[in-house]
Amino acid sequence: MDNHSFQEVIRSRRSIRQFLSTPVEEEVLREILEDAQATPSNCNTQPWDVHIVSGAKKEELKKALLNTSEQGQATPDFTFDLHHYYGRYAERQIEQAQTFYGELQIAREDHEARQKEVMRNLSFFDAPHVAFLFMPSFGDNVRVASDIGMYAQSFLLSLTARGIGSVPQTILGFHADTVRQVLGVSDDKKLLFGISFGYPDQEAKVNSFRVGRDPIESNVTLHN
Repeated sequence: MDNHSFQEVIRSRRSIRQFLSTPVEEEVLREILEDAQATPSNCNTQPWDVHIVSGAKKEELKKALLNTSEQGQATPDFTFDLHHYYGRYAERQIEQAQTFYGELQIAREDHEARQKEVMRNLSFFDAPHVAFLFMPSFGDNVRVASDIGMYAQSFLLSLTARGIGSVPQTILGFHADTVRQVLGVSDDKKLLFGISFGYPDQEAKVNSFRVGRDPIESNVTLHN
């Protein structure tokens, strides 16, 4: 792949929230996983423990997630609170929400419609596959989580290069116990997040817009 092709891949990747039912071919999925396996990691520990869920098992997991959510049972392995964001970080989060719900024409005061859209996360946006990214626990977990993040980026870009859409979902990590139970994963593996993926539904309005990025000057300082 030349530099131009790589630039196209990394800049064209976006979060897809409606998928076709068409599954990704097994040989293509294996190629994607081989790409992601080349990800660097601290001390070459390769700490990712990835579970790809499809078919009947995916439907079983979806039902379990919707059930635990309806019961108000959240079992996150790691904390997450939007109120911890501040300054420009908080502004970006608000801008993302305004763009998303604005494009879908869901009013701020329409709590029912907003909640319905949030719950689509637990149905994996009708994607034929979902990857769950588990990790072992070492120290404060910061280095391990950064390795998982690099793996996820490799996975996402490899999907994009093949015309396959995806969406990273923090909310799937809020139900770690349920996911572990359904998939038979041991308690010593911690769930960071999930990634739903498949071929995008190009006709879906939810896939018709992009969220912007700040100029690099807002994040990068060049020292000479």
